[in-house]
Amino acid sequence: MKNVLFKNCDAIITCDDDKTVHRGADLLVIGNKISKINKSISEKDIPEETESFDASGYFIYPGLINTHHHFFQCFVRNNADLDWTKLSVIEWLDRIYPIFSRLDEECFYFSSISAMGELIKHGCTTAFDHQYNFPRHAGKKIIDRQFEAAELLGMRFHAGRGGNTLPKSEGSTIPDEMCETTDEFINDCERLIARFHNPNELSMRQVSIAPCQPVNSYKETFIESIALARDKGVLLHSHVGEGESEVIKARTGMRTVEWCEEIGFVGEDVWLAHCWELEKEEIKILASTKTGVSHCPEPVYLVGAEVTPLPEMEKAGIRISLGVDGAASNDNSNLMHCVHSAYMLQALVASKRVLPVPDPKTFLYYATRGGANTLNRSDLGSIEPGKAADIFAIDTRKMEFIGTLHDPESLIAKVGIAGNVDLTMINGRIVWKNGEFPGLDEQKIVSDAQAHVHRVVYA
Repeated sequence: MKNVLFKNCDAIITCDDDKTVHRGADLLVIGNKISKINKSISEKDIPEETESFDASGYFIYPGLINTHHHFFQCFVRNNADLDWTKLSVIEWLDRIYPIFSRLDEECFYFSSISAMGELIKHGCTTAFDHQYNFPRHAGKKIIDRQFEAAELLGMRFHAGRGGNTLPKSEGSTIPDEMCETTDEFINDCERLIARFHNPNELSMRQVSIAPCQPVNSYKETFIESIALARDKGVLLHSHVGEGESEVIKARTGMRTVEWCEEIGFVGEDVWLAHCWELEKEEIKILASTKTGVSHCPEPVYLVGAEVTPLPEMEKAGIRISLGVDGAASNDNSNLMHCVHSAYMLQALVASKRVLPVPDPKTFLYYATRGGANTLNRSDLGSIEPGKAADIFAIDTRKMEFIGTLHDPESLIAKVGIAGNVDLTMINGRIVWKNGEFPGLDEQKIVSDAQAHVHRVVYA
């Protein structure tokens, strides 16, 4: 692992408590940590064998943190038969799940590489994946292969061991070939925690227990998930508030958030994806229990649903982060794009709401500090001495940035970044630079992945 000195950075956007932005400063990375930020770092503070990088004209940001994704869905992107605008949710599910059920272990491996690679190209350094698809023929080593993919690319990876236990005959939307028993699910969660979970500072591997959603699993699945997670000290995650509340109410007499509160699936060790249809009392429950939310803006556009009430959540003090969601509801794996989408989506409905849209720079914080807080990672989310050396850099000496450079914190939310970033560093290692993954043959990976797409999806 090399030490790196970024010289004369045009701007270092720290996302620290004071929201400090350094202009014309140096940034020193020693090993896998941020060491110093200063106008001119003294030669005596720079170790031998330090690589110097001229960062004149560059904006340096903390690495983005993705708190909700479904990597495996990369294999169905841009599928003409899966146009949300022409299908009801039920019709869409009936078409998509038979495809998902055909995926095998190699598909899960290469779709993970695809998703992580795209995330890295757009400045994401930590990714959580909610892997809930376990077709019986694919075996139980799917998440093992995801960790393999993460190691190949150098991604800081949080695995969400998802699952579905309720058969379709009992009201689930999941085909039976994608269902497991509660015991199968819990046993594999325990195996993965024992093998991969590292709770220590600067950990590259963590595991969360993430039953897919209350509508597709038995209550006992959630109860046992809670017990195991709190015994092992890992986080809990699920889908909530994405159109299922009335179904849950018909089954239980309660909306989903109320149901989660009753069984204990809330708290500082829990975060929930989507939450676009929450009522005021449900927001109060999440705030009072310190439950986090992963806001995924892209599916809100596609579904045409209520726009997630971020201003109300922000006012209530809820931990907010951003997620890409699956490629079945978002045809890219670009969290940076989600920063812009999230801001624009809130602006779209601002005239109909009492509370104003959060400041544009707040959306950058959702994707950095917010993600770190959601995953309970105090070592990530900002550029500060002692924190993980997870950063990305943008060369602003390009036409598309003319007139935009006075406010680096708001740039991504307001202007949007259309192309790839110029450099991504994870844990002190440069994993993406000048359009290449150092040491990897991207074309070979693409060719192998496409072969599996055509073999399984379009066979």
